[in-house]
Amino acid sequence: MQRTLLALHAHPDDESSKGAGTVSRLASEGVDCILVTATGGEAGDILNPAMDRPEVIKNLAAVRREELMDAAGIQGYKEVILLGYRDSGMPGSADNADPRAFCNQPVDDVLEKLVRIVRRIQPDVVLGYDAHEFYPHPDHLRVHEMSTLVFTAAADPTCFPDAGPPWQIKRLYAPHVFTRRKMEMLDAAMIERFGTSPYADWIGRLDDRPEPGVPPTITRVDVTGFVEQGRDALRAHRTQVDPDGRWFAVPTDLIEAVYPWEEFELLAAAVDTAPDADDLFHGLG
Repeated sequence: MQRTLLALHAHPDDESSKGAGTVSRLASEGVDCILVTATGGEAGDILNPAMDRPEVIKNLAAVRREELMDAAGIQGYKEVILLGYRDSGMPGSADNADPRAFCNQPVDDVLEKLVRIVRRIQPDVVLGYDAHEFYPHPDHLRVHEMSTLVFTAAADPTCFPDAGPPWQIKRLYAPHVFTRRKMEMLDAAMIERFGTSPYADWIGRLDDRPEPGVPPTITRVDVTGFVEQGRDALRAHRTQVDPDGRWFAVPTDLIEAVYPWEEFELLAAAVDTAPDADDLFHGLG
């Protein structure tokens, strides 16, 4: 049986900072991986000094689209679907008030687009976002909202009946990027090897993250051998990451020795899901 994963992300670069090692591994194993990106990332800052140039700023949407396609190719995505909405920026900004912004689109209009995509692609697993209380970017919040809605709507024959035959997504996951356990283990390993670590302030920020009332079901995927591929995908976003910055301060061999997993929270499931699974597709054949 052909396995299919659909990843829904807010901006170019999100697909490379959230689960890129897992997608790289799954694609290498023959899984059809489809990427849906909601916005063009037009409101993003240029975070790499080498790319902070007038011609890049003027054409930022086109540059970020090119970066996205490069990163998707590195990971092995079979198809990239651009929803075409504008980056919503942060609350209170001019970008956030733009009528073309993702956050300002009618929910049903976006949902119908996604239902059509899901019914055509027929994914077993969908990656969305969690509630993002820690980083409440409007586009991330909208991805969380839409991914949870499409899980139900795509399977409902009365919902957008002209959008194709109903399809039941088996599992909806959200990638976890900055978990306390991961940060603390990598921080300790960096200090032991180098005497310094880039993680101290990140760990401090986690003190403000609310603890879940009910421990989530987490699937941990071993990405040994695919960490660097995921990092190469992130490097492809040349406007968004400095190749000499702290994203890459931790050596790949140390990551694979200390914490070689990417973690995904189960948001919804139509099938049984083991609480200690190590495969997003476990039990699906």
